[in-house]
Amino acid sequence: MNFIRRKRKGRYGAGVALLALIGSFCSALPGLAWADTDAAPAAQGSSSDTGESRKGTTQLPEIVVEERSDSMLGIAESSTQGTIGAQQLEERPVSRPGEVLEAMPGVIVTQHSGDGKANQYFLRGFNLDHGTDLATFVNGVPVNLPSNAHGEGYTDLNFLIPELIQKIDYQKGPYFANVGDFGSAGSENIQYFQTLPAGIAKLEIGSWNYERALFADSTKLGQGNLLAAMEVVHTDGPWVVPEGYLKFNGLLTYSQGDASQGFSVSALAYHGTWGATNQIPELAVAEGLISRFGSMNPTDGGFTDRYTLEGEYHQADEHSATKVVAYAYYYNMGLWNDFTYFLVNPVNGDQFEQRDTRWVQGVRASRTYFTQWCSMPVENTFGLDVRNDVIHDGLFNTQDRIVLSTVRTDNIVETDVAPYFENKIQWLPKFRTVFGLRYDFINFDNNNTFTYATNGPNPADSGDRFAYTPEPKLSLIFGPWAKTEFYLNGGMGFHTDDARGVNTTQDPTTGLPVQRALPIAQTVGGEFGVRTLAVPNLQSTLTFWVLRLQSELIFDGDTGTTVPSPDPDLRKGVEWANYYTPTKWLTIDADFAASSAHFLGNPVGGDYVPEAAGVVISSGITIHDVKGWSTSLRLRYFGPRYLTQDGTERSPSTALLYYNLSYKFNKTWSIEGDIFNLLNAKASDIDYYYQYRLTPTGPAVSGDVFHPVEPFTVRVALTMRF
Repeated sequence: MNFIRRKRKGRYGAGVALLALIGSFCSALPGLAWADTDAAPAAQGSSSDTGESRKGTTQLPEIVVEERSDSMLGIAESSTQGTIGAQQLEERPVSRPGEVLEAMPGVIVTQHSGDGKANQYFLRGFNLDHGTDLATFVNGVPVNLPSNAHGEGYTDLNFLIPELIQKIDYQKGPYFANVGDFGSAGSENIQYFQTLPAGIAKLEIGSWNYERALFADSTKLGQGNLLAAMEVVHTDGPWVVPEGYLKFNGLLTYSQGDASQGFSVSALAYHGTWGATNQIPELAVAEGLISRFGSMNPTDGGFTDRYTLEGEYHQADEHSATKVVAYAYYYNMGLWNDFTYFLVNPVNGDQFEQRDTRWVQGVRASRTYFTQWCSMPVENTFGLDVRNDVIHDGLFNTQDRIVLSTVRTDNIVETDVAPYFENKIQWLPKFRTVFGLRYDFINFDNNNTFTYATNGPNPADSGDRFAYTPEPKLSLIFGPWAKTEFYLNGGMGFHTDDARGVNTTQDPTTGLPVQRALPIAQTVGGEFGVRTLAVPNLQSTLTFWVLRLQSELIFDGDTGTTVPSPDPDLRKGVEWANYYTPTKWLTIDADFAASSAHFLGNPVGGDYVPEAAGVVISSGITIHDVKGWSTSLRLRYFGPRYLTQDGTERSPSTALLYYNLSYKFNKTWSIEGDIFNLLNAKASDIDYYYQYRLTPTGPAVSGDVFHPVEPFTVRVALTMRF
């Protein structure tokens, strides 16, 4: 990794207009022509980078994925690559939109605050915070926010409408050239329908004043199709201080064409406001200061606006495939949080406000050529990802949401240009390779406009730094033999750090010198996996993986300065995923993941990586459409985690049961009920261990802090399809 200093150049103004670049993109992403009698038919599923075999075909049939497609023999490039279809998502109880990601084996989605805030994610030995090492895309548009006011890679999925999701393509590890920043642990692309099988009108009510209304329909318009959707949600939650979450969501998509050639243009709008009951100290509950569902600061909360214009074009024939996704969106977020109460300021309290307002523009384009070398099928893909974020970040000390002082404000322009190349060769009937090389070139331009220490702009916290990183990838795929395929994958990935930390040399509050953060934290990973369909009706994968993350200084958005990570760390684990369909009406799935995470180099204070997920289990049994009835019962287990580096503090585990029951009266009307936390378990959504002060005159103490799981909760929905 190389870093090159640059002179400061002119900046973009705050009034940058929302522009959508819609260009020519060729995707249908047809796969190589590896014909093999053991390979599963491509129609059973597809990844975002692979498709059906071709033999001179000029028009490709549309691939429809209804359930989970781990059975991608001859198509997938790793054992942890797969597709989740609409039917499986429909039958999973989901209390928050972001929980659709839990359909990806090994993923845990939690919340430590109000429902309008981005979830926290766990995968592969990572507490991913709000998305730092999990790259998320919706319709090919990146969701993670670099240099976000609250956390690097902040991934807010509250604009999702689950009923519109056609499929989720996922892949784990840094082995895929089309993914760069934030993709070390994995990535997923959530793809919406462009035309709905039927119109939807849905009314839903539930515990804690939960109310939801959804209308969605698609219709022919000219030579294409128009899809429109509107959603309104309100809930108070079980909290002593009602959450008052109110969400408005809208989507409009116009599309033309088919899998061989077509385009779409979409406009999305989301607005949400909420109050937040953040994590609370166990000590405060034990001493009767608050109840289990009480709040230490009733004025915590936030708001979010997200307005998007995006376009997609694809074209494919027997010689090549092209795809372009272009996008522009406006994002506006405000958060008020108080995690330590009176630790820093015993007089006014420790509440602070974080503001993030940005314009994002970008394009993701690729072109694939289908050729032969010495009679061997070959795919060569040339791609380019370009993204530009124009950001205005602010951190303020507040009391009851009233600003008392400004810690720092910054104007940021962060630009990422990433060309990549990928080569796929079928060397032998039972052996193929995928080689990829990606370079991300990133410029971090930060203009500090105010710090508390200087009572004005601080040139010491401004700067313009440039960094780039190479990311080689290699996958070896052997088989299939007896409907079993073997994978060996390796590659490099990375995540960026906040542009403020990259350029900060003085603490914004004290003015004392601090060390700048590294612009890029590199990762190196590898895995060995097996995918098999040897047992009739059972799709099973087994994977052993390892991932190393370099040491880094990271920017803490809650304090506005950099903090060190002790040493490089090593994470390793095993994943076992199973999907069994003994009959058309019965499905059983069972996914198990275990991992460990340790700092290297015997650091002072211990070698445990705090908050790393150890064991994750997800399992369910589903009965589909038996005389109109469908039902499912699911287990979600989130194992204990070390909360401190020395391993002396550990969280309890969380085991929850979810239940779904639905009945279709006819093709038009259906009713559905979801029960969350079926056994009313008294468990934590998430746990931490840190220092706080409960009262202005009390002592500073270190202790367990938790956010409780919502108790037994019922939701009932009436749906009309037309």
